[in-house]
Amino acid sequence: MNNRALTLVFRAVVIALLFTGFAQMPIFARYYLADVPGFAWTADYYLNHVLHYSLAIVLLVFLGWRLPLVLRGPWAASGIVLGLCWAGVVLTGLIRVMKNQPDAYFSPNLVMWVDWAHLGLVILLGVVSLAHARTRTRPQRHA
Repeated sequence: MNNRALTLVFRAVVIALLFTGFAQMPIFARYYLADVPGFAWTADYYLNHVLHYSLAIVLLVFLGWRLPLVLRGPWAASGIVLGLCWAGVVLTGLIRVMKNQPDAYFSPNLVMWVDWAHLGLVILLGVVSLAHARTRTRPQRHA
């Protein structure tokens, strides 16, 4: 598989993760997306939960594969911020997985903070990714 195909698969995984992550909140049933023919599955919490975990495994494989390549290259400031956002999303996601284990107990306040941090970091990651992509594709002007 070439780089372009891998990039497309990576983007598809990230979009699917966004979709299944938001589907675990009751917004698709609340705002009637689940009533659209073919989208009833979006209201199934457990299906979206399993899909989200499965896609997260694929994402971790992608990130593990790309990490050595990124660490060898030049570090731009936007790339460092992007890497920190990914690290935060992964870390908070792993904490969320741990709190879903049957024998684990986390205080309600910690659960709330981790949930909000995960959601906030995903949003921040989106903003930083757009800014990073824009700086990489913008032609440089020389005075």
